[in-house]
Amino acid sequence: MSNLIKAMNPGAPITNEAEATAAARSSAIAIFIGVVVGIVSVLWTLMNPEVMQQAVAQASADSPESAAVAEVAATVGLWFSGGLALVQLIFAVLQWRDPKKWIAILFIVLIALGILQTAAAPMLAGMMPDAPVVPMWQIALSLVIMVIQVVLHVAGLRGINRLEAMQMDAAR
Repeated sequence: MSNLIKAMNPGAPITNEAEATAAARSSAIAIFIGVVVGIVSVLWTLMNPEVMQQAVAQASADSPESAAVAEVAATVGLWFSGGLALVQLIFAVLQWRDPKKWIAILFIVLIALGILQTAAAPMLAGMMPDAPVVPMWQIALSLVIMVIQVVLHVAGLRGINRLEAMQMDAAR
């Protein structure tokens, strides 16, 4: 366990294959964190349907006929979120078993887009008069979690690269 915690530090030296494997698995841990966040978000939404109903009502306030469309869109969004959490879980298991660079890079890019989108949320909400306002604590928490995930993916990439180098040296 201490090897795994040490390996999550992107600046820690990697001296053997066990440390390289532990560092490579940091990327999987970052994905598991995303799975937990996704599941918590879906469960919170299911347990607080009034929040979803308020958002649908607010979105369809100008056009009552669009209320049904907004409700269907909200339901589809909720199912899509659950589906994405499942896909992330699959990627996390794959990354834990056999760490790959492309998975870590893919998630770094996706998280970077998430950081930009989350940071832009207050500005975008101010530009649209009927947009639901996301509390600042949720934005800050999301940004902190995503930065932690990026750090873990960077540590994972470092471990993957070192593991590959060690395996190539052993093959020679």
